[in-house]
Amino acid sequence: MTPDRVLVVNAGSSSLKLSLLGPADQVLAGLDLDRWHGEGPTAEMRSFAGGLDGVGAIGHRVVHGGSDVLAAISSLTDLAPLHQPRALAGIRAAADLLPGVPAVACFDTAFHASLPEAAATYALPGDWRHRFGLRRYGFHGLSHGYASRRAAEMLGLSPDQRRVVTCHLGSGASLAAVAAGRSVDTTMGFTPLEGLVMATRSGSVDPGMLMWLLRDGRLSVAQLSDGLETSSGLAGLAGLPGGSGDIRDVRAAAGRGDPAARLAIEVYTHRLRREIAAMTAAMNGLDALVFTGGIGEHDAALRAATASGLAFLGIAIDESTNKAVHGDADISVPGCAVRTVVITAREDIEIARQTRAVLRKGTTP
Repeated sequence: MTPDRVLVVNAGSSSLKLSLLGPADQVLAGLDLDRWHGEGPTAEMRSFAGGLDGVGAIGHRVVHGGSDVLAAISSLTDLAPLHQPRALAGIRAAADLLPGVPAVACFDTAFHASLPEAAATYALPGDWRHRFGLRRYGFHGLSHGYASRRAAEMLGLSPDQRRVVTCHLGSGASLAAVAAGRSVDTTMGFTPLEGLVMATRSGSVDPGMLMWLLRDGRLSVAQLSDGLETSSGLAGLAGLPGGSGDIRDVRAAAGRGDPAARLAIEVYTHRLRREIAAMTAAMNGLDALVFTGGIGEHDAALRAATASGLAFLGIAIDESTNKAVHGDADISVPGCAVRTVVITAREDIEIARQTRAVLRKGTTP
């Protein structure tokens, strides 16, 4: 049975989004809780669920886990500490609100299961890799999967032209190299800490430096872990009052002449351009560059600065179109070798698609 109506539960690190999607992926009802920290169903959630009609299935976004059941998902909390507990809380809350409705967990890591061994393997001792399952998993797969398909559809790319770099830029940020619909490289790794500079996460740093910080009691493991997850990235670079890592706050401070904020934007942009070029190399070329996520969709200045540093790849965007973009749009200069598009993040559509596929076939999508 393929359900017509799917309730999508997207639990973020501090928020919760509920969306009821119809058979054509239209949003029939929605509830956004900006501040939700995993407590049981709130009165607002109960009121919302009570008004729903005909929910055939529930689809949940889970950051890490593959095909694990709840106990195993919980065991992976230390690999995604900002998200995994919230996902579990969302699963339990939905079961409380809509008992008996089939529920499907959709994993952010699944899209990257196609990574070739050369891209997925860390240069670590074989015993470590096999004993602890050390490999690059990648994240944001639901967003990368949707954005790459939507871009190919918008641009009419043929299968041999589908070399797409998707840039999911939000509080968390990652890139994916998607060739003919399959992920062949990505910036996040064993955990969501690897890769780009993010709002509060460091992205990739020298592991030798981390060992030095742990040696002789300079920092404890807990201090290092918390610092890398919650006090680094744009927040750590800009040093704004209150520790904000919101790029809007950082950009405003840079506009007021704050040198630390200016440097934060420069570091963020430098790493982004560098990693886009690396993703391009993984596919031996590029046909389309995609910006998605809260920052990717709304920060025209970042898109312009990124593109200007990648002209050697054939990327060129139209300044006026870039500034005026709203929703899905091609912002490329006409005739340029690489098309650049902005795609509205729709993880809900991808979750509903996978949920329907699982219930229809009884297999993973």
